[in-house]
Amino acid sequence: MMIEINKLKHTGSGNFFLMAGPCAIEDEKLALEIAEKVVKITDKLNIPYIFKGSYRKANRSRLDSFTGIGDEKALKILQKVGDTFDIPTVTDFHSAAEVEMASNYVDVLQIPAFLCRQTDILVAAAKTGKTVNIKKGQFLSAEAMQFAVNKVRESGNDKIILTERGTTFGYQDLIVDYRGIPEMQKMNVPVVLDITHSLQQPNQSNGVTGGKPALIETVARAGIAVGVNGLFIETHPNPAEAKSDGANMLKLDLLGPLLERLIAIRQTINGF
Repeated sequence: MMIEINKLKHTGSGNFFLMAGPCAIEDEKLALEIAEKVVKITDKLNIPYIFKGSYRKANRSRLDSFTGIGDEKALKILQKVGDTFDIPTVTDFHSAAEVEMASNYVDVLQIPAFLCRQTDILVAAAKTGKTVNIKKGQFLSAEAMQFAVNKVRESGNDKIILTERGTTFGYQDLIVDYRGIPEMQKMNVPVVLDITHSLQQPNQSNGVTGGKPALIETVARAGIAVGVNGLFIETHPNPAEAKSDGANMLKLDLLGPLLERLIAIRQTINGF
C-alpha cells in the first residue's frame, strides 16, 4: 500500500517509503545538508522520501530543554527544503490553532502520539485536505487507532497514515508489538514504523530522554519482515550534538548502508 503525496517520487519501485530528518529544525544549513544527503541515498535506492523535521518541540521534560528556533522561521526552512529538493515534507503540530499555520508550509501534518485521541486536532488536520500521519499513542492498542482513523475520515479526509512508535513498558522503556502492524493495516491505511522513537527511554532522572540506537537495525529489520509500508527514522550528522533526541537518533553516515540491507530483506520476503 503506497500513499499518494504531491512530489513523492519512486512510488512504483515496490520499496517502503521513508520519513527521515532531524528531530527538530535547528538551522537552515543543517536541514539542507541532511535533506541533500538523504535525497541522494533515496534516489539511488528508489525509495520514496518525505523529509521530516519538527518546527517546535512542545513536550520536553525540562523548561531549559531546546524547543525550537521560532515557529515561522522553522516552517520556512521546511518549505525551503521541499522547494530546493522537490520533495514532500512532514512536521508535527500541537493544537488545532496551529493547523492552518503549519499546513501552509508542509505536505503532511503529523499528530503526535500523546495527542492522537484529541478530536479537535484530528478534525482540524483532516479539514486542511493534507495527508495526516497519526502516531499511535504509547498507551493505546493498535485496534484502538480505528477511532482516530474514523475521526479523520468522517471529517472528509481519507489521506491517512498510521505510525507505530512503541508501547510504554514500565516507566522508562518502550517496546514494539509487531502484531499491531498488520492489525492497523486492516484499516486500509499505510502503516509506518517509527524506529528511533521506539527506542527511546523516557522519564530519565536527569530529565533528558535516553535511547538505544544500537538496536535501530534490529527494530528496522523486524519491521520490514512484518511488512510495514514505511519507516520513520530521525537522523543527524552528529547525534551527540543534536539539540533534541540525540540519544536515539541514527548517525547520518549509517543511513545508506542500513537502507540497502533493509531493501534486500524486503526483496527476499516479496520474492523479487
